[in-house]
Amino acid sequence: MKRIVKPLFFLVSCLSIHTSQAQSLNEFNKAPLKQDVYVQLPIGSIKAKGWLLKQLEEQRDGATGMAEELYAAKDDLGKNTDWLGGDGNSWERVPYYVKGLVALAYTLDDAGLKAKAQKYIDWTLNSQQANGLFGPVKMKDWWPRMPMMYALQNYYEATTDSRVVPFLTKYFKYQLANLDAEPLKEWAKSRAGDNMEIAIWLYNKTGDQDLLKLVEKLKQQAYPWIDIYTNNGFYFYGDDFQPKHMVNVAQALKFPVVYAQFHDSPANTAAFSKGIAHIMHDHGQPEGLGSGTEFLAGTSSIEGVETCTVVEWMQSLETAAKIIHEANIGDQLEKVAFNALPAQFSRDFKNHSYYTLPNQVQSVHGEHGFNQDYGSGIISSPYSGYGCCRYNMHMGWPYYVKNSAVATPDKGIAIITYGPMEIETFVNGNQKIKITETTNYPFEEQINLNVSLSSAETFPLVLRVPTWALKPVIKLNGKVLTGVKAGEMFKIQRQWQNNDQLELNFPMEVGSEQQVNNAVSITRGPIVYALEIKSANKVTKTHAVAGFTDYEICPESPWNYGLSLNNGKLASNFRIVKSAMTENPFIASTSPVKLKVQAKKIPSWGLSYHKMAAFDVPFSPVLSTEPDEEVTLVPYGSENIRLSCFPVIGTPKKTTKSLTENFDQGMPGNWVFYGGGWFWKDGQVNAASNAGSGGFGINGSKYVANGTDFKDFTYQADVKINTLGDAGLMFRVSDPAIGPDAYQGYYVGLDQPNGNVIFGKANGQKWELLKTEKYPVEMNKMYTLKVIAKADKFDIFVNGAAKPVLSVTDSQYQSGSIGLRTYKALASFDSVKINAF
Repeated sequence: MKRIVKPLFFLVSCLSIHTSQAQSLNEFNKAPLKQDVYVQLPIGSIKAKGWLLKQLEEQRDGATGMAEELYAAKDDLGKNTDWLGGDGNSWERVPYYVKGLVALAYTLDDAGLKAKAQKYIDWTLNSQQANGLFGPVKMKDWWPRMPMMYALQNYYEATTDSRVVPFLTKYFKYQLANLDAEPLKEWAKSRAGDNMEIAIWLYNKTGDQDLLKLVEKLKQQAYPWIDIYTNNGFYFYGDDFQPKHMVNVAQALKFPVVYAQFHDSPANTAAFSKGIAHIMHDHGQPEGLGSGTEFLAGTSSIEGVETCTVVEWMQSLETAAKIIHEANIGDQLEKVAFNALPAQFSRDFKNHSYYTLPNQVQSVHGEHGFNQDYGSGIISSPYSGYGCCRYNMHMGWPYYVKNSAVATPDKGIAIITYGPMEIETFVNGNQKIKITETTNYPFEEQINLNVSLSSAETFPLVLRVPTWALKPVIKLNGKVLTGVKAGEMFKIQRQWQNNDQLELNFPMEVGSEQQVNNAVSITRGPIVYALEIKSANKVTKTHAVAGFTDYEICPESPWNYGLSLNNGKLASNFRIVKSAMTENPFIASTSPVKLKVQAKKIPSWGLSYHKMAAFDVPFSPVLSTEPDEEVTLVPYGSENIRLSCFPVIGTPKKTTKSLTENFDQGMPGNWVFYGGGWFWKDGQVNAASNAGSGGFGINGSKYVANGTDFKDFTYQADVKINTLGDAGLMFRVSDPAIGPDAYQGYYVGLDQPNGNVIFGKANGQKWELLKTEKYPVEMNKMYTLKVIAKADKFDIFVNGAAKPVLSVTDSQYQSGSIGLRTYKALASFDSVKINAF
């Protein structure tokens, strides 16, 4: 860990939490639940300061505070919403919003926001029927009630309103009695972990054994998330899109650890970490979470992440950190919070982008070909994309603040994540304590904790030491503590005195992480860095609410750079430029920490065929004869257009002689898919169902080994077509992108509906069929398809036949990558082999 450089004070006179309140709220797991579990402090116990407070204030003054004016229709937050007794159909929208609104209102202690929240809380509490059901009478869905229960939980912890516990008790009795007749389905079946978490929270207050029965029933009716995460089974459900919908996946990440409190088995707790490992291997992005547009979308730098995914992934990590006491969970949480979260918003929190991309070099209207596409999906707007995110996004920062420190069962405190804040709570039962955390972290390495107590008290204080920290140091009253190690939760058990001071220093060094196509992302501590791109905003729509507009963002400086990195220590390539801390550090031009590095332009790298996005980052190393320039990198979250997956300049090194891929170990790390979805099962790679999708990219999904470059060769693979459509092999491919014919190169496929072998080529968006030959193709039968390519002549063989099924002559493409492709079909592939002549 890095050493803390600021003091820690416990100022008793400033405490606002009453002793009686603390005793009723900090309740730990009762038997038979897992015992060594931390619990969240009552909301309002942690107050943001400094730059962190600024984020909350921007929310208050921006989209959160103005949401009712922005979304005033009766099906949204209008006066006639069904969540206020009207005839609207808000469904999840009001509960999503109120969940974040309550957290923000009581974290800021803001009277105006509290009043906004109170009318929803009061109506909800008064809506309960005699049987226990609550909410809009006509709403026959378990799911929207789940986020509203989080809002009620937070409201109760802030106010101890005596209506809440009996209300939830009565509802859970109703739920237990009716789940068999009306089982979980769709979104509720996906998100049952939320319901389970609140039921466990209530059990620890009341000891009602029926709540344990309810948790078990919810677990049995939910999707088998523990198996899904353990076995990478997100795409195993065919046309059912729920388990591959990335918001569901992020939200359900908490499911295994929530249930592990009920059954504390290694398999349950391991499912959480295995799930994250699978997601990051197959779909990981530089900002610390998996892609999803809206389904899991692979590692390409031009696939994105949804705002809902960011805040739900954060909440799952926040829950997991209380149950699994591992430092790396806090590391992951900070990475998402400090990078992905601010990147989703305009700097004044008036706008958001439904999707953000690691390499998003412009933000304009139009379709990208994502599985779920929206013309406004990447623009900056209060109405970007589909309506869910504009309501769900409000919990991101306030939930981060309220989960930064937690109470421990041994009557102490654990600090999970860092930032400028004050923690007011109780230790050893009802001894008041205040910890003032003074820091500009993560923009500086030092954190000072000042501790204040009315009298000496013995209790443990647990501090997360980041995994990335080099030679971390913790000092107590000026004395260096021993045993501090990176990647551990460091526990200090002692008698604490008033005005004890802790100084933490977590040294940050520039590092890199490998990304798609052998590119790199650049990090320093928990911050990911992106190219500073000068940009201009073009207002495309002005809304009725003053100060709110839609705008496109276009680059006004070059973005197509590769990094010139010398051999040796990576950090020696970078010059760190520090400046004064600003009120909002997520503004690129005034960022308090920037990195300078040498780079070269790559002239061949530009916008893709639709001119909506860049081509995927070229495979590294990349040759460039352009002169070196010094470029500036800024924090990922300080820009709304960015380049964060960088090619590396050098001599190209691609596989040119031979390649064998039997898919024995899962999805190979050096293949990339474009459009649709691909997954591994039973030793084969499979194209996924895209039922329910709306993007043009799903019709011709490609899986490409971009690190290959073959000219003359024998190339074969086993192909099985599982539905109507065609599937086969791509070769001499370059510039793959999202879209059926968005590539340069050749394709030979088995056309099952028409009983043909087809051979053609794509030139950007244009497909040209060169030749077809009749061949009976049975569904669900494996065929070995082989191509022999010599100069401009191609012979195609099926199932080891001595003579080619068809032969073609064409000279347009001389060499390139190999890949697999489907067109409007589900298919399975195995035993890829290619040997150059």
